Amino acid sequence: MERNNLYPIFLKTKNLQVLIVGGGFVAEEKLTFLLKSSPDANVTIVSPMFREGTVTLSKKGNVKLIQKKYSKKYLKGKHIVVATTDIPKINETVYSHCRKRSILVNVADNPPYCDFYMGGIVTKGNVKVAISTNGKSPTTAKRLRQFFEEVIPENIDDLVKNLNEYRKTIKGDFEEKVEKLNEFTKSLVQK
Repeated sequence: MERNNLYPIFLKTKNLQVLIVGGGFVAEEKLTFLLKSSPDANVTIVSPMFREGTVTLSKKGNVKLIQKKYSKKYLKGKHIVVATTDIPKINETVYSHCRKRSILVNVADNPPYCDFYMGGIVTKGNVKVAISTNGKSPTTAKRLRQFFEEVIPENIDDLVKNLNEYRKTIKGDFEEKVEKLNEFTKSLVQK
């Protein structure tokens, strides 16, 4: 049976430099989801043209637009790159340049040219759930995201904040604290 071997992480994009190559619909979609999840992300987009929606969206975040053709010089200082052009040769070139520099890269809709996928994300205050289908079905990830948005209660953030305060009051070593918190939160997952 095939399984998803991807390792999920939550990146502090405020501390990283993200580059999006391309200015079309897919670039706008990637920027939209990135800023929705991480409004403080540092993003540069390089493209000969930009959609009007991308220009408007860029003003809501820390987004720099460079209206030029892609060149490897734009990789300098970047940690993550997303290639979204409709020209496969350019996307493959971006991938090759990133791999040579150990920069994480995602070529949109081309799983063999991805070090990571941008999955479905649900955010409710401090709680964030990421969903991956191993690049097999973004539509399924979207539907699961919609499901979790409905079932995760709106007040989950209050619970997290209260548990954080409770955690600060627990005495004992690390194992004792974990045991007490596990016992206290067990009712959250009981059927």
